[in-house]
Amino acid sequence: MLNTVYRLVAPRRFEVAFNDIDLNSDKVVVRPTHLSICHADQRYYQGTRPADVMAKKLPMALIHEAIGDVVYDATGEFKPGELVVMIPNTPVEKDDIIAENYLRSSKFRASGFDGFMQDNVALDRDRLVRLPQDIDRTVAAFTEIVSVSVHALRRFERFTHARRNVVGIWGDGNLGYITAVFFRYMHPDTKLIIFGTNEDKLSSFTFADETHLVWEIPEGLTIDHAIECVGGDASQKAIDQMIDLIQPEGTIALLGVSEYAVPINTRMVLEKGLHLYGSSRSGRADFEKTVELYQEYPEILGYLSNIVGAQVEVSSIADMTKAFEMDINKMMGKTIMIWNK
Repeated sequence: MLNTVYRLVAPRRFEVAFNDIDLNSDKVVVRPTHLSICHADQRYYQGTRPADVMAKKLPMALIHEAIGDVVYDATGEFKPGELVVMIPNTPVEKDDIIAENYLRSSKFRASGFDGFMQDNVALDRDRLVRLPQDIDRTVAAFTEIVSVSVHALRRFERFTHARRNVVGIWGDGNLGYITAVFFRYMHPDTKLIIFGTNEDKLSSFTFADETHLVWEIPEGLTIDHAIECVGGDASQKAIDQMIDLIQPEGTIALLGVSEYAVPINTRMVLEKGLHLYGSSRSGRADFEKTVELYQEYPEILGYLSNIVGAQVEVSSIADMTKAFEMDINKMMGKTIMIWNK
């Protein structure tokens, strides 16, 4: 089966390539329907990754957040037309201790090999999780980043001590919003405080107990644990603030990605006996838990719909470029490509 792949070959330039999908293999063929643009995709598209990284990665099809309809499964386990979310993390081995998303041998779509900007994608069957057929597809499109938050919160439950009276989340962007929504439902009895830099964005966290601009924090406020969803150059200030406000023996979860090393006040980490842990990407179990939470708390999907941004019908390379350029200029929200390929 001849397949068309849309690869980024240089910053801001997509080109068509072709590959062959073997219909006699054990893989399941999925036709993408809704693709969501991530910050990582933008770093490649705009060429802001280091030159040696760009040279190593390109040409490559972007997008690791996507859903689609099953086209073909030789075994019949998946039926044509079934709606599935595609898992970009692709392990090549299993470890009894290290999760699939932390194994150094694992591959990740749109970061080393082709992502989901294709007419059809052939995946191992364990890289698919079924979605309800009636789910809002524009929301389901970014299930991958949602699963990253769910993964971090599942680790939060493992690593934090039992006193969870007050938890602070730093970051008022997409990742902070998603993490906060799921934290609210997974820990309904905990006082949830959001710290951010944009008053308009903070106003959307209607489910939180308190929101504060980071330069207007009330005196005497303390938290038991903290979750960092900031990333980039602002990470240092956010982590410093967390260390200042957190109670001794609290836990700080780090989710934000930075291209550069971030200094941390280790003196106070030692004095307070703090625990810091990082979370990155997600695995099959996190996707399954995410879909389970969608079904258990359908109102979550309503909250997530608030961050659906531009929706771009894509039927050509010009449309792909338009979607990425629109995404650069957004204030907040997820840009969704409706994949009419």
